[in-house]
Amino acid sequence: MTSHDLDPRTPIVVGVGQSAERLDEPGYRRRSPVELAADAAAEAIADTGADPAAVAAAIDTVAGTRQFENSMPMARAPLGRSDNFPRSVAARAGVAPRRAVLEVAGGQSPQHLVNEFAAAIAAGSCDAVLLFGSEAISTIERYAKAEEKPDFTEHVDGDLEDRGYGLRGLVSMHQAAHGLTDAASQYALFDNARRARLKQTRQEYAASIGALFEPFTKVAAANPHAAAPVERSAAELVTPSAANRPIADPYTRYVVAREKVNQGAAVLLTSVGAARRLGIPAERWVFLPGHADLRERDLMDRADLSAGPASVLAARHALEVAGIGMDEVATIDLYSCFPAPVFTVADAFGLAADDPRGLTVTGGLPFFGGAGNNYSMHAIASTVQLARRSPGSYGFVGANGGTMSKYSAGVYTTTPSAWRPDDSAALQREIDSWPAPVEARQADGWATIETYTVRHARDGKRTGIVIGRLESDGRRFVSRTDDRDATMVELLGADEPIGKRVYVRSFGFGNRVAVSPEAMDALFPASPAVLGERYEHILVRRDGHLLEVTINRPEARNSLHPMANDELDHAFTAYFADPDLWVAILTGAGDKAFSAGNDLIYSASGKPMWVPKNGFAGLTSRHGMTKPVIAAVNGFAMGGGCEIALACHLVVADETAKFALSEVRVGLIAGAGGVVRLPRMLPPKLANEMILTGRRLTAAEGLAHGLVNRVTPAGEALAGARQLAAEILDGSPTSVRISLQVMEETRGIPDVVDAVTHHSPALDELMISEDAIEGLTAFAEKRRPRWRNR
Repeated sequence: MTSHDLDPRTPIVVGVGQSAERLDEPGYRRRSPVELAADAAAEAIADTGADPAAVAAAIDTVAGTRQFENSMPMARAPLGRSDNFPRSVAARAGVAPRRAVLEVAGGQSPQHLVNEFAAAIAAGSCDAVLLFGSEAISTIERYAKAEEKPDFTEHVDGDLEDRGYGLRGLVSMHQAAHGLTDAASQYALFDNARRARLKQTRQEYAASIGALFEPFTKVAAANPHAAAPVERSAAELVTPSAANRPIADPYTRYVVAREKVNQGAAVLLTSVGAARRLGIPAERWVFLPGHADLRERDLMDRADLSAGPASVLAARHALEVAGIGMDEVATIDLYSCFPAPVFTVADAFGLAADDPRGLTVTGGLPFFGGAGNNYSMHAIASTVQLARRSPGSYGFVGANGGTMSKYSAGVYTTTPSAWRPDDSAALQREIDSWPAPVEARQADGWATIETYTVRHARDGKRTGIVIGRLESDGRRFVSRTDDRDATMVELLGADEPIGKRVYVRSFGFGNRVAVSPEAMDALFPASPAVLGERYEHILVRRDGHLLEVTINRPEARNSLHPMANDELDHAFTAYFADPDLWVAILTGAGDKAFSAGNDLIYSASGKPMWVPKNGFAGLTSRHGMTKPVIAAVNGFAMGGGCEIALACHLVVADETAKFALSEVRVGLIAGAGGVVRLPRMLPPKLANEMILTGRRLTAAEGLAHGLVNRVTPAGEALAGARQLAAEILDGSPTSVRISLQVMEETRGIPDVVDAVTHHSPALDELMISEDAIEGLTAFAEKRRPRWRNR
C-alpha cells in the first residue's frame, strides 16, 4: 500500500514535541505546567513541516492529561493551577478548538488518547487533534513555601469535557487502612511475588533489577530532556546508600519513578486528508497500525499477583492488529515506573534486559523522569522521531496506569497502513470473566503469606504489608504489621517470607499480622468485658439492672471520633456480657443533640480514622444484640447519630428531636446502616427522600411512621426512656433476651409460616430456665416474680 491508496480518513501522527527544564541550570524559567505543555504543543505544530498558523487553525480538538496535583480528589496545587488546562494550553499555542478534553488519571492516558482519537478521526468525528500533558513538580516543590512564589492560577472560559479522576477500582479505603496508599508499596507486592515464583534469592532478584535498569540510565544520560541524565551501574542502582535509600522492599530510590521533573510533551494527530490539505509532507506521517486498551482485575481480584496478564494481552493484541511480532519491532518503550511492569511484558515476549534494541527510548521513568500521567507522551514523541529516522521500521509503546491496572499499547511506523479497529472489548470481557479469589475483609486465624513488602520511612520506621491466604478457607486478605512488632518485620526480612505461616487478627482499624497467636495477644491484650470505672468521652451509670450510657461531647454536639467510638464499643460489649445488666439506655449530654454523627472536623484533620468492628457507637454492625438498647434522643440525631438510633431496639424522643441522614450534604452516604435500616422501618418513598435529600424528620413524624416509640416533652427523653426501661424490667429478662434472639433469627425468612415454624434452640433454653419456672410459679401464687436472668 502507498500513501496514495489510503482512505482520507486514515489517522496519522504528524507532529510531536517535548519540553523540559531542570532547576539551577542555564535557561531555567520556572515554567508552569501550562507553559511546559504549551511549549511542547508549539513544537509539535512546528514539527509538521507545514505553516504553523494553518495547522493551529485546523485543530478542532485538544485533550490533556492530568497533573499529579489534579489526579486525586484530595490533591492540592500549592502554586495554583488552571481551571481548564486543555484550553489554557490551546490558547498559548494559538489553537481555538471546538472540543476540549481532560483525560482521567493514569500512565496509560497518553497512549489511550492516541488510540481513542485515532479511531475518532477514522470515524470522521474529528479531523485534527492535539494531545499534550506536563508536570512542573520540581518547580512547585521548590517554591511552594517560598515567600516570593510564582502564581500558576489561570481561569479560561470555554467548555471542558472533564472525565474525572478514573480511580474506580484503583483506590480502596480498606487497602489504604493497611498502608497501601503509595505506588511503591503496591508494586513491590508484584515484584516480590514474581521473585518467589522464579525461586530467586533477594540478592539474585536485586541483581536482575539492576541489570534491567542499567541500560535505561545510558539512554537517559543521552537524552536532553531527561530529569536525571546520569549513567549508573547495576550494582549502584540496587545498593542502599544515603542517596539511594530503601523505599519499599525490594526497591531502592534509584529504581522507582522519579516524580521531581519539569517536563511537557505533545502529539498532533490528523487525518490523511487534513494532512494533504495543510501541506504536511508525507515523510512526517507516522501511522498507528496496531493498538489496544485493556484493564486488569482490581488488585485483590487477581488470581496471580506475580504477573500482569491483561498488560500482556494488550501488548500482544496491538501487535496482532499491526500484523507483526515483537521480533519485528525496532524500538521498544515499556512503561517503567517500577521494575514489575517492565518484567511483566518482557517475560511474556522473551525480552532480555540487554536486548540490543533496548526496552526504553527515553531512559524510563526512574531516570528520564516520571512525568506524572504524561510520561508515555514523551515515549510516543521519541518513538515517532525514531520511526521517521528509520523509514519502514516499527516502534512499540506500552503505557501502564494504576497498579498494573490499565494498559494501552500502540505500534508506530512510517509504512502506509490502513486504520484497523482493535478487538479490545472482546478481550476485556474475557478478562472480566476470569475467576477471582474470595476476599476476607476481616481476617482471623492462621494464614500463609502470598506476597508482601516492607515500607521504609525516612526516619527509619519500617512497616510490613502482607497479602495472605487464610488456612481455614483459602480466602485472601490484606494486613499490616503493628508498629511495635519488630519480630514480624524481621520475618519479612528473612530469606523467603512467602509461604511462611503467620497469624492474622481483625480489628476495627484493620487486619494485623504477627508470627503467632501469642505474639498477637502480647500486642493486643484482650480487654476485660467489664465496664470501666472511668471513660474520657462517655459517661456510664448503673442503676440496678439498668445501664445508662451518655455520649459526653456536648461541645461537638456529641459527634463521634474513633476514640469515642471505641469507648462506646467497650461499654456495650460489657453490657451484653454482664448477666446482671438487662436493659441499656443510650443518650447524649446536654439538650442540643443526641449525636451529630461522625466528627467531620476530626475526619478532615488527617488523623487516623477507624470504626470498631461492631460499628458506629459499637452498635451499628453488632451481631447478637439480644438485650434491649433504648435510644433517648434529645435534640438532633443527624447522620451517624440517626444511624445509632436506627440500630437501637427502641427510641424515645423529646419533642425537639430531629432525625436525618444528612450524609449526602457533605459528599458521603449513610454507610453505617442508614441506607439499609431506614427503608425497612419507614415507608419507602419517605425513606428515599430522607436518604437522597437529607430531609429532617420531627419526633412527631417519627412517631407517626413507627420510627419512634414514644415522644416526651422537651428535655424529658431520658426520663421517658427510663420509664420504658422499667416496663421492660417488669418482664422476664430471659424472655426478653430470647424474644430478641428469635426475632433476629427469623428476620431473614420471607415466608411467614416458615418463620413461625422455625425452631430455635433458644426456645428449649427458655423451657428449662429458672425464669420460666419462676414466672409460672409467681402467677399461680399471685405475687410479683423475682427474675434471675437464668
